[in-house]
Amino acid sequence: MSESPYNLEGLPAIRAGAAQTVITPPTGINLAGYYHERIAETVRDDLHCRALVLEHAGERIALVSLDLISVVDEWVAEAKSLIEERVGLPPERVLICATHTHTGPGVRPGRDNFPEEWLAELPGRIADTVEAAAGDMFDAVLMLGREEEACLASNRLGRTRDGTEVFSKENVIDHAGPVDPELQAIGVRDLEGTLRALVVNYGMHVDVIGGGGADFISADWPGVMAEAVAGVYGEGVVTMLLNGACGDINHRLWGETRQPIEGIYKAIQMGRTYAGLAMAAIERGEPIESAQVGATLRTLQIPYYTREPRFMAFVDELRAKPEREYFEDATIRSVDRWDKDGQIADVPVQVLRFGDLMFVGLPGEFFTRWGMEIKHWSPAPWTLVAELANHAVGYVPTTDQAERMGYGARPILSRRLVSDAGRQIVDAAQVMMWEIVGTGNGEWGTGNNRGNG
Repeated sequence: MSESPYNLEGLPAIRAGAAQTVITPPTGINLAGYYHERIAETVRDDLHCRALVLEHAGERIALVSLDLISVVDEWVAEAKSLIEERVGLPPERVLICATHTHTGPGVRPGRDNFPEEWLAELPGRIADTVEAAAGDMFDAVLMLGREEEACLASNRLGRTRDGTEVFSKENVIDHAGPVDPELQAIGVRDLEGTLRALVVNYGMHVDVIGGGGADFISADWPGVMAEAVAGVYGEGVVTMLLNGACGDINHRLWGETRQPIEGIYKAIQMGRTYAGLAMAAIERGEPIESAQVGATLRTLQIPYYTREPRFMAFVDELRAKPEREYFEDATIRSVDRWDKDGQIADVPVQVLRFGDLMFVGLPGEFFTRWGMEIKHWSPAPWTLVAELANHAVGYVPTTDQAERMGYGARPILSRRLVSDAGRQIVDAAQVMMWEIVGTGNGEWGTGNNRGNG
């Protein structure tokens, strides 16, 4: 072994393994993410399953990121069962999430038009990828870094003078919520300094490259990001996106710009920007100093939204309109097929710990305030929030925004749970994080000065 470029004295003994597998479906599928049909005629770039296994003192966790619109608890459970059988990792130690590309297949059994054979094989392909990562472990050092980027993102909701919120910049006072500028990166290197994997955590909707008229399959800007990283460090690098809380975040800026605003060139701009920031973060970052392993996965019981008179009166007003807008028609169709009144949803919440790192898996599209709140109250110096993890229960707005019925908050169309679901989920995540580190924690102190404030 050649001499390491790092000072490894006192660092924990860490092993890691990374792998990626192509999961592109055949063409002819209906692309997910819109309320009208879009058929994929070609493949612009492949979709991937990417896996990272981390180990210390015989204890392991696994992260899996899929270039898909979302995940579904049914086939996630099947994949985790196969992973436990083959690798020995129990379900609570495996986080499976989606990047949320809108130029890929739907994945909901009974709802989306996809090749049944492809979906039937997907759990096995996920398990294959984790097994490959676990079968190629190496002595590793984890380099942690963070950067900020707020020029390409905007909160897509605007507050109007009458207190409502709209998916528009017209006739509004200002943005109805914040943007979380924090990009966190984990560089997984072998002891000789070669980058073997890169984990990027940033909250940004993955609906850039195709829009409402796409006719091709693509991983969108995360695929461009992976290509850019590979161009610097080599084709073998596994670049994984853990998409943060971004249910109300878009790439469309409110101000004027001469830069591209959507499509292929916009995806290239964004992918290269995030790749550059992630590379800068790990090149200047410091190695992780501890590697304790912990994991917990809990299923909360949260009521689905139940149709109420106020909302149904609003829907009746939409029905009476001689001409309706795109989301108004979509709202009516969604309400007419809603079958969850009075029912209870199973909502999985997951927390993994690897030393100074805390990974929080949230099962839906969470408004960015929720991700920022989780990081604010976390006990760890590094807290990476991954949405669309283990399941997809729809959009999860803040409690007050849920009542304003803007896009992402409108019942049934976007929000499937009761208005207070977000608080319940985020509170549970906070409790779970502190339980993992134990009471009277003296490692990192208390308060919000641990690096994610």
